[in-house]
Amino acid sequence: MARGLTEPELKAFAVDLAADPGGRRLLGVLFLHSPFLSELALAEPQVIRGILAEGPDRVLDRLLSDLEREAGTEEDTSRCMRALRVARRRVALLVAVADLTRAWVLETVTAALSRFADTAINLAARHLLRRAALQGDLILPDPALPEHRSGLVVLGMGKLGANELNYSSDIDLIVLFDRERIDYRGRRSIQDCFVRIARDLVRMLQERTEVGYVFRTDLRLRPDPGSTPLALSVVAAETYYEGMGQNWERAAMIKARAVAGDIEAGQNFLKALRPFIWRKHLDFAAIQDIHSIKRQIHAVKGFRDMAVGGHNIKLGRGGIREVEFFAQTQQLIWGGRDAELRSPATCPTIRALVAAGRVKPEVADAMIDAYRYLREVEHRLQMIDDRQTQTLPPEGPELEGFAAFLGEPSLDAFRERLLHHLGAVEDHYAELFEEAPSLAGPGNLVFTGSKNDPDTVGTLGEMGYADGASIATVIRAWHTGRYRATRSTRARELLTELMPALLTALAHTPQPDAAFTRFDTFLSGLPAGVQLFSLLHANPELLKLMAEIMGGAPLLAERLGQRPALLDAVLSRDFFKPPPPKADLAAEFHHALEQGNDFQDRLDIARRWAKDRQFQAGLLVLRHHLDGGPAGETLSDIAEVAIGGLTPHVEAEFEHQHGKLPGRGLATVALGKLGGREMSVTSDLDLVFIYDLPADQEANPPHSNGPKPLAPIHYYARLAQRHIAALNAPTSEGKLFEVDMRLRPSGNSGPIASSLDGFLRYQSVDAWTWEHMALTRARVILGEPSFVAEIEASLRQLLSRPRDTQKLHADIADMRRRVAQQFPADREWDIKYRRGGLVDIEFLAQYLELRHAPAHPEVIHANTGAALAALARAGVLPAADAATLIDALALWRRLQGFLRLTIGQEFDEAALPDGIKRAIAAAGRASDFASLKAYMAEIGEAAAAIHERFLGRA
Repeated sequence: MARGLTEPELKAFAVDLAADPGGRRLLGVLFLHSPFLSELALAEPQVIRGILAEGPDRVLDRLLSDLEREAGTEEDTSRCMRALRVARRRVALLVAVADLTRAWVLETVTAALSRFADTAINLAARHLLRRAALQGDLILPDPALPEHRSGLVVLGMGKLGANELNYSSDIDLIVLFDRERIDYRGRRSIQDCFVRIARDLVRMLQERTEVGYVFRTDLRLRPDPGSTPLALSVVAAETYYEGMGQNWERAAMIKARAVAGDIEAGQNFLKALRPFIWRKHLDFAAIQDIHSIKRQIHAVKGFRDMAVGGHNIKLGRGGIREVEFFAQTQQLIWGGRDAELRSPATCPTIRALVAAGRVKPEVADAMIDAYRYLREVEHRLQMIDDRQTQTLPPEGPELEGFAAFLGEPSLDAFRERLLHHLGAVEDHYAELFEEAPSLAGPGNLVFTGSKNDPDTVGTLGEMGYADGASIATVIRAWHTGRYRATRSTRARELLTELMPALLTALAHTPQPDAAFTRFDTFLSGLPAGVQLFSLLHANPELLKLMAEIMGGAPLLAERLGQRPALLDAVLSRDFFKPPPPKADLAAEFHHALEQGNDFQDRLDIARRWAKDRQFQAGLLVLRHHLDGGPAGETLSDIAEVAIGGLTPHVEAEFEHQHGKLPGRGLATVALGKLGGREMSVTSDLDLVFIYDLPADQEANPPHSNGPKPLAPIHYYARLAQRHIAALNAPTSEGKLFEVDMRLRPSGNSGPIASSLDGFLRYQSVDAWTWEHMALTRARVILGEPSFVAEIEASLRQLLSRPRDTQKLHADIADMRRRVAQQFPADREWDIKYRRGGLVDIEFLAQYLELRHAPAHPEVIHANTGAALAALARAGVLPAADAATLIDALALWRRLQGFLRLTIGQEFDEAALPDGIKRAIAAAGRASDFASLKAYMAEIGEAAAAIHERFLGRA
């Protein structure tokens, strides 16, 4: 059979074939419908001649024995690869002719294809083992048959394992090695050796050369293919399946078969895996998870609106996969207790289910008839161009030609017959576990197996995801136990149940892909998943809220990843109520700190408490229950309580080493956003530390009374550093706040802490105008009461002193111009620097405060809104102007707080989804996004005009 025909022999054969009516029909079918088979018939006519002379069975035997002889002892890789490819061409032609002429039934066709695959894989494995032995890596027990007791296990999965290989099928293999059966002498690891064998096995089978390929080969059905090498030890594989194996992998292993290499070792491995594959006792959750394999596919009983053209007869509705899942899901449930249900082949399994009383005979007949017909259609599709396809041609002449190739009398007859089978499969598939709710959602949501399901990717696209393929890949990785949260069987079963609702909830967010990515990041950090998945499963509203956080608030999503237990808190009745007053927060924080065993404990507790409270405030902002001024006040209260609650512990820790000093100690002054009680979720703390040094001690200051005494200047500098560290030092819980000390006297070059006299001296003599502007927002938040009162009075006196109003005007106008040069005012969504934005309003308020405080000291207020109202009451700012500025300020605060929570610093209006625009409009209390923009333009211009009337154009 290896020898081709001579030219005279070929001519004589062609004449004989053309003279035979059956031969003419065969040639007509080949050359009319299949470019691939036409080419093979011209290249390998001896195959057809052999079939006609001896029958296909004897020709197949001879082809395989010839291949065994040619490739079995070949040491040259390229010649071995060529022999395999030539044999594949001849087998492909043989099987096609036997199928087209009805010489073989379906089972004979698939068995022949599988038999050739077994032979080809084993010969390639034999070649690679022999090569490894020649290189000195392996000592083979039987050099004549290198695979014998070699320890190399090659499992055939899927249709190959079940001896049901289709015409142009790829093959799914798992490559393992049994260390106990291998005499390894190589310099690298034994795993490295077998990984190279696995890699080269794939290359020998699937690399295309001038004579074609053997099989497209896929190794992704091995345990956790995204993170494991191409070849695993049998111990590692057994450990994975026993601890992490999923129900879909149990289903896959039903069809597993040792096809090449050390067959005995392969059979031993599969025998050891029987308890995993065939579980005798299944709890409710496991049965639900098996049901979910079926329920993830969108099947509707009695629905017949199906197009034939373009239909995928494997993955589409009523297709081959539904027949296979119909059999396998029932095998998983009943096969552990009934060994008769353990056949790897589809049709025998369905018949066994009838014998066991699990399936009605008429249902089995319908499913088997449909399966056989659909497999025939599949083979014809693949014979056309030797492509792994299951999709019918589109409606028209191409589909009509295909019907003829299939042997149907007409396209209408083909359509009627196909729809009959597809409908029967869909009906019976939909009836399976009919009492269980669907997990398919709007369409297929299948995340089993080693490859993405095309229909699932399409469903994800229809749901609103831009990159459905990437999302499906990530979800499949979840099911392999890649993350700690999905390593337990129960967690994966719950996740399967949760998946449709989770994906639907994330799809309803403004940015589904970003929301999904954040959820994946969140999931990757969880130490366990059962509790969370159970919580989400039992609380659909909580699932929606989590999706809202993932889709709309990156900062909150990050915090939730650090503290998943916050979801429990969200379920409490009080969570969405208005935040408690500052005194209640202080009592709560004090109680929390009392639980700490030491100072480090208390630092962690402080961080957890503050971040949890910030999370709650952020969620209230996200839900529009809290915004603008109230949100700023709440976040400022949280910061003040945290600073005040930690201070006694910081000082006690410090005094243990350095003792105390006489006087009223250290006071903390807040400026900026904290000073004005206008903090957002991203605000840092602008702080200044002032200490008390009585006048009679300045000349000869005392030292502290601790084991390591310090003079006041060093004592308070170090104590201030300890306070700062307590706030911004990273612990296991992260930082509490970032602290900015640049507003202290002389900025970064000045002392960390100043005496009150020194501070007032600097502010009176050396301070710039901008430093006095910053002081308008000063608020003493911590200190001995009489010292606090003295500082506040001193600050008010300092800010109320007469000043050169022309210089004040010139300094502030010049400063605004310089800010405008660095941050142009024409950016609409730059809330801080835009025309009529926060800087314009704050600069104007501070200018008017400093200008009119000598006559009206009551206008000094740390909060900008309060200052504007006081300026109006004092008659130095028209009431209408004050109202406009206060309205503008409130709008900017609402928008800034919401945008920093949801979008961050970068704002690209053109890229905003409609959902985000609606949320921003709601934050701005506008009916829609266009209305919000119109109002922003209107009030921004009005605020800018008022600013320019007093300070000129920037």
